[in-house]
Amino acid sequence: MADIQAFRGLRFDLSKVGSLSEVVAPPYDVISAETGAELYEKNDFNVVRLILNQGDKLLPEQTVYERAAEHLKNWKNDGILRVDGVGAIYVYHQTFDVDGVEYTRRGFIARVRIEPFGQGNIYPHEKTHSKVKEDRFRLMEACNSNLSPIFGIYSNQDSSPQTMLDLAIQDRTPLTAIDDEGVRHDLWMVTDANAVAAAAQLMGPTAIYIADGHHRYETATSIRDLRRQREELEPDHPVDYTMIMCVGMDDPGLVVLPTHRLFRGVEPMTSAELMDKLNGSFDCEVVGTGVDLANDCWEAVQVEGEQSTMAFYCRKDDTWVLARLNLEGVETMEGLAEGRSECWQSLGVAILHELILIHLLGYGELPSPRYVHGIDEVVSQLHSGDADERDATGQQGTGAFFELACLVMPATVADIKSISESGERMPAKSTYFYPKLLSGLVINPLD
Repeated sequence: MADIQAFRGLRFDLSKVGSLSEVVAPPYDVISAETGAELYEKNDFNVVRLILNQGDKLLPEQTVYERAAEHLKNWKNDGILRVDGVGAIYVYHQTFDVDGVEYTRRGFIARVRIEPFGQGNIYPHEKTHSKVKEDRFRLMEACNSNLSPIFGIYSNQDSSPQTMLDLAIQDRTPLTAIDDEGVRHDLWMVTDANAVAAAAQLMGPTAIYIADGHHRYETATSIRDLRRQREELEPDHPVDYTMIMCVGMDDPGLVVLPTHRLFRGVEPMTSAELMDKLNGSFDCEVVGTGVDLANDCWEAVQVEGEQSTMAFYCRKDDTWVLARLNLEGVETMEGLAEGRSECWQSLGVAILHELILIHLLGYGELPSPRYVHGIDEVVSQLHSGDADERDATGQQGTGAFFELACLVMPATVADIKSISESGERMPAKSTYFYPKLLSGLVINPLD
């Protein structure tokens, strides 16, 4: 069962830092070098100095993690960050626009008891990377806090805990931050014991699926295990919990955007050469030439609405190709992914990586691609080429043009539920829940 609790959050004192918008930041893994520099300039107390901490000078033999912990300690001592006087669940709404349509995603931030994946009612859906987990472990251990909320989605229910909590704040004014993309982030404290208890009871029988923040969840599990090995802690110590933003699967604001791939390290090939390699497993057609045809190609993929239909750009002859998986390709994929569920085998990103990149194109060891979400960004990056710097995912750019790109459909919420419950993991960056949760709205101390 999902065991959720109120907690006394650590939050910025706005009388000392000014606008909430100036001290919050996106999650660490989407902060580019340019965005990071802007956040450092925005406010001396921006939370980027905790979650990323790459722009400050270090003392001799001091690590970035120790520097982040020093910031956190100083900010608490100086009253920049204050612990709320009572425990609360924090209702969090995000209002945003996608393709001219306004959405509001409703959720709440609570402390959730840690359950190792596969041993309880909390499920992962994507693969994680050891290097990133090591980085998050060292930061969490140094700061002894959850600095950013994990994003979890929970099963639909007849009586939603979100409705219960929204009733508790319906006549109250939120704290508000507006991010650089124009997304409005509203936060309320719910301290009423009856409302908190009712929400916790409703969440009890539900499963939570990690939508974003797998590395931080696994890190929180490791921190808990290490702390309990090192010292004797009372039952239900804060280290037994982690901070999760919970959103219902049926929430109308739960938007999943695609994550398109711009590939590094591939040999230049023409559209004819690509189609020759895909022949047999895919039915292919040339759409036309010119980077700007990306919009037309993506519209064609969306109209078909099939995970197994994708569009490729070949820089060598500046041509777009539409590829549709055929019966022979389905059978080949079944053989390559033997033992995997039917849902996993039918994912667009799984077909792309297992069948196309590894099997048909023979790329077993490619650098991670550049991941982009909007078609305008695809067009821009194909025109300009890869930056010669680390991108927001930590991958080193090459400074060269991308020779191959792929537009691929996103996995759905239903896919996440099915694959998570079967104990499988999707390929990395299979989903992109938009917008990202802000860091800096509330921090969960582990002491």
